Amino acid sequence: MTASSSPRIFVLANQKGGVGKTTTAINLGTALAAVGEEVLVIDLDPQGNASTGLGVDRHQRTISTYDVLLGESSLADAIIATAVPRLSIAPSTLDLLGVELEIANDKDRAYRLKRAFAELAADHDDERRFSYILIDCPPSLNLLTINALASSDAVVVPLQCEFFALEGLSQLLSTVEQVRQTLNHKLSIHGVVLTMYDPRNNLANQVVADVRRFMGEKVYQTMIPRNVRVSEAPSHGKPVLLYDLKCAGSQAYLKLASEVIQREKRLRAA
Repeated sequence: MTASSSPRIFVLANQKGGVGKTTTAINLGTALAAVGEEVLVIDLDPQGNASTGLGVDRHQRTISTYDVLLGESSLADAIIATAVPRLSIAPSTLDLLGVELEIANDKDRAYRLKRAFAELAADHDDERRFSYILIDCPPSLNLLTINALASSDAVVVPLQCEFFALEGLSQLLSTVEQVRQTLNHKLSIHGVVLTMYDPRNNLANQVVADVRRFMGEKVYQTMIPRNVRVSEAPSHGKPVLLYDLKCAGSQAYLKLASEVIQREKRLRAA
């Protein structure tokens, strides 16, 4: 993707917690950067796990996505470089918990993030030209997630290989369709990424078969295995690709990044 073209904006969304959403945002972003893309991660979760997982200390978060959504700072001012070359982040703080109340009565409350992206694109003094922007959302379908969906090109859905996976997926697809009809006509599902996969688990294999039958080609071929190194990496403030490049989790995220790029090429050709 050329630096002059508009970035592709993906929102990582699932109203269920613990499905690998933040882990995928961090490591897919790192993998895309590793193959030469300029990537920006937007941390929209008040817990700030994406910021912590990319080594951004609390005291570094002087300007956060909270300030951006309130219109008190530009997105360009919030962006911080990470230890990963070509990967930047707009960090979050616990202040985000109050955003919903503060902007609830504003007519443009669902478009705050979209406006911030438009200002970033128009900022010709900003030399960074991102090819991918990944938005990490909280595990709920609240106003933060709606802002993300309203400003994005497509949704990447991390889905844990467990019993209630399809139930949660149906609810999310319904919300995405609602947003597509009312707030963002170009929104689509880019793909479903199956996470925490253990091939020895019969239930996991059944879930994989069910999701592939239900979603067809929308499900990425790459599955993220259950992997200790992936779980350990955030406590060291590193993506797993920096923590242990050779582990199964790192290799899976590199394959996923390649698959995302190939899917993008096919979409552009079509």
